[in-house]
Amino acid sequence: MLIKNWLLSELAMKWLLPLALALVPTPALAQLITGKAYAIDGDTLDMDGFRIRLHGVDAPEAEQTCLREGSDWACGQASKAALAALVEGRPVECEQKGRDNYGRMVAVCRVGGIDMADEQARLGMVVALPDFSLAYVDSAALARTNRLGIWGSQFQMPADYRAAHPETYRKAAPPSQAVRKAAPAWPRVFYRNCNEARAAGAAPLHRSQPGYRSEMDGDNDGIACEPYRGGR
Repeated sequence: MLIKNWLLSELAMKWLLPLALALVPTPALAQLITGKAYAIDGDTLDMDGFRIRLHGVDAPEAEQTCLREGSDWACGQASKAALAALVEGRPVECEQKGRDNYGRMVAVCRVGGIDMADEQARLGMVVALPDFSLAYVDSAALARTNRLGIWGSQFQMPADYRAAHPETYRKAAPPSQAVRKAAPAWPRVFYRNCNEARAAGAAPLHRSQPGYRSEMDGDNDGIACEPYRGGR
């Protein structure tokens, strides 16, 4: 009886444990894109015509002004200039986290190993968004304590500024529905399969979008990884 129990235990270790491990879910690989970029404002980049929003922070809009020492200060342009200096002439790597209401990719972006959102927070050029990420709260708090950047002025929170100017910052259509005169040159984006595209928040993928491949478009209708189609 002891020998029989030992054999059963060995068989369980040999076959059942690997099976159990195979059933444990593993996180999807993070989607990375790389390329040269330039600043649109203090928290938004352009990579070959593709807009990327920095995750976890919010910057004054490019047209926004703040009040500093009794005078108007172009704080939106100052925030943009700080981000522009950070990326100028250097390769940027962005790890996608999702998409915002304007259809832009939201990502953690780094240049030379520096987290760009954290650097902007450290300089006092953005506010942290703790509802989305706690990663930049401490840097923004330290900048506020030292009255750096926008914290040395009187300013309207960027979200409140946008709400006060709905004609300029109304919600835009997602990229898949937007009318384009010409397709931009997208940065390099590759999804191995539809599961990766969905995990990155990019599905469904239209033929003109980054990451689209005909191999993932089973019915060849120009839309890959459609819901409830069992895409590969």
